[in-house]
Amino acid sequence: MSAASVERPYDERPLIAEANRLMERLPGYRVEIIGGQLLASPPPDGPHAEVLTDLMLPFLTGGLHGAESKVVQGIGLWLPTGTEDYAVPDLALVDADYRDHYVENNCYDPLCFRLVLEVTSSNFRADLRTKVAAYAEAKIPVYVIVDREHRRLHLLTDPAGRDYATHRVHSPGERVVLPASLGAEVTLDVTGVLEAGRRKRAADRE
Repeated sequence: MSAASVERPYDERPLIAEANRLMERLPGYRVEIIGGQLLASPPPDGPHAEVLTDLMLPFLTGGLHGAESKVVQGIGLWLPTGTEDYAVPDLALVDADYRDHYVENNCYDPLCFRLVLEVTSSNFRADLRTKVAAYAEAKIPVYVIVDREHRRLHLLTDPAGRDYATHRVHSPGERVVLPASLGAEVTLDVTGVLEAGRRKRAADRE
C-alpha cells in the first residue's frame, strides 16, 4: 500500500518548510532531509551532468524507459527514516505507474523505485554512508554509487535493515551487470563511467 497522497500544510512540516526556503534562497542546490537533518548540495559540475547522461543510455537502450518502467532524474523519494525525511537521487528507475504513488512535497513512495543511483560530488560521504542506510531502510532493491572521489563504482543489493547484505566495489577495467530484477540486462563500463565523470584538476590543465 502506498503512503497517503495528501500534502500537509508547511506549518505542520517545519523541516520541509525550511528545506523549501533554502531552495528558494539557493537556486540550483539540492536540498534533502535524511535522519531529521537538512542536507544542501551545491549545483553539480559539468562532468557530473555528463556522466548522468551517459549512465541513462544503457537503461534506455535496454528498453527500461517505456510501458513498464521509467528512467528519471532528480525525483523525490520519501524515506521511512523520519517524519519529514526525503532524498533526491541523481538517477532512478521507477515503475511506470509511479505517479499513483505520490506522497507529498514532490516525493514518491519507495515501493515504486527499482534502483537509485548517485554520482558523488563534494558531499561524497553522504552518498557513501548516510544514504546507504536511508535507502536500505526504504528497501530500495538496487543502489549504485559512482564514486568519483576514489574512482570506484559500488553496487549494493539486498537491503537488510540499515545496510545492504551485498556490497560489491568495482574498479576501472571492469564491466558490471546490474540485477535482472530491473526488467532488462544493463551493463555498466566502469572505465567509461569514471572517465565521463572525471573532474579536471589544475595540474591537468597546465
